[in-house]
Amino acid sequence: MQAIVYHNNKDIRLEDIPEPIPGPGEVKLRITGTSICATDIEEWQFGPLWVQHGSPNAITGKQTPLVIGHETSGQVAELGEGVDNVAVGDRVAVNTVLICGKCYWCLRGQQAVCPNMAVAGFMADGGLAEFMVWPADQLVPMPDSISDIEAPLLEPATVAVHGVRRSGVRVGDNVAVIGCGTVGLLTVQAFKAAGAKVFAIDVREKSLALAKDVGADDVVNSRDESAAASRILELTGGIGPDIVVESAGAKETPRMAIDWTRRGGTTLLLGIYSTKPEIDFNSVVGREITVIGSVATSPGDLEAAVKLVGSGQINVKPLISATVPLSRALEDGFEKMLDPNKEIFRIVIEPGK
Repeated sequence: MQAIVYHNNKDIRLEDIPEPIPGPGEVKLRITGTSICATDIEEWQFGPLWVQHGSPNAITGKQTPLVIGHETSGQVAELGEGVDNVAVGDRVAVNTVLICGKCYWCLRGQQAVCPNMAVAGFMADGGLAEFMVWPADQLVPMPDSISDIEAPLLEPATVAVHGVRRSGVRVGDNVAVIGCGTVGLLTVQAFKAAGAKVFAIDVREKSLALAKDVGADDVVNSRDESAAASRILELTGGIGPDIVVESAGAKETPRMAIDWTRRGGTTLLLGIYSTKPEIDFNSVVGREITVIGSVATSPGDLEAAVKLVGSGQINVKPLISATVPLSRALEDGFEKMLDPNKEIFRIVIEPGK
């Protein structure tokens, strides 16, 4: 089968590799779509950062070279021994985070920070391939209301759901989301579904227009930071947002998120940072700001994302910028995502095309 294989920094290749064989408790999936994430691009250009390299993963035993792609979904093609929770032909979302279930953190319900974690595409073979093997108990059936093209975006929607749950949001809270890329726009919608009033912040007018289309109560262009700060105060009655979410991953945006959070409020960091932001911690201490990091998912987050997307409370369709066959994934997917002036959210790779 064909697959995109990560070997090392700036070294990913379209290769022919053997089809995987499901073991006990596993299924073989025919991949129907996998989207390219900004983290995939960062790993390609600046990694290996998250990709397992130099020693095998504790759960999967995998390290580079491995098949990348963590935003993926498929159709059950073959059952391993003992699998009875899904059937051949089922369309499923993939919980791409495997945990050990035995460590200090797993036993205390903090599975997202399991130190033995294995994530598809980083510590296990992922979905940029024709087929993939995965534990059957980490698959969630999808309703017909979610198409094969939309399904890969369930993974970033799950990241948004996880962040919303960690934030402690309450119905009626004012929430500002800085950074309206794919995760940011999904986070806007997840907070709306939780009953919050949500303001979307970005420097790109196209992103702000899309944020308005998917339900943001108002939008703010932050190219002029001072004007943006004034507008946010105006929108929140001079108090500031109860929660400010940083999903841009830029050098200055974590500081902006903390500065714009109201006294006693919460800053939620969802971004992945390739630089080291500088923060005035007196601003955190003096105003009793709660700063929360959020990464990956915990049990139940994918099921919630499937319900929200399936019911239309989260709309992923506007975030799909293009579909590309697997044979053109490098040229028409990864290379296009490198363009600093791109107006692309997600490119979905279709192995069957």
